Amino acid sequence: MTTIDDRLEALGLVLPGPYPPHDPLDAIVVHGDRARTSGQLPRDHDGNLVHPGVLGAGVSVEEGAEAARWCALNALSVLRADLGSLERVARVLTVLGFVASAPGFVQQPAVIDGASRLLADVFGDLGRHSRSAIGVAALPRGGAVEIEVEVALTS
Repeated sequence: MTTIDDRLEALGLVLPGPYPPHDPLDAIVVHGDRARTSGQLPRDHDGNLVHPGVLGAGVSVEEGAEAARWCALNALSVLRADLGSLERVARVLTVLGFVASAPGFVQQPAVIDGASRLLADVFGDLGRHSRSAIGVAALPRGGAVEIEVEVALTS
C-alpha cells in the first residue's frame, strides 16, 4: 500500500514550512473526527509569497492557480506537523478559497482549481471535496490566494 508521503514523493512534491499563524491562533483545530486549517497563503520553501498581488490586475489565472497549489501544499504541511502524519486524513471534506480580485474579475473557480487538483492528486478520490471560491478586495501580506482546508480524520 502506498502512503501519502510516497505519493508526494512520486509527484515530485516537497512540503514547504510549516508556517504557523501568529499567536493566539492555531494552525489546525482538531475537534472530534475533523481537522480544519487556518488560512494558508502561497508560501514557497523559503517562506516567500508566490505570485503576490491581485487577479485581473497583474496576476494571471495561471499564476493564481499556481499560488493556490502552494496554498494547498502549505495546508498539507501544517496538517502533517500537527497530526504527525497525513495518513490520519481519511478524506478531504471542503476547501474555502479566497482570491484577491480586481473589479470585474470572475474566474475565482479557475484559480482555486490549482488547490483542488493538488489535493485530488495527493489523496486520489479521497481528495475530492466541496468548495467555495470567493473574490475579495485584498488578502493578508498581499497574497493573491488564501485557502482553508477541512478534513475528516481516521480514528
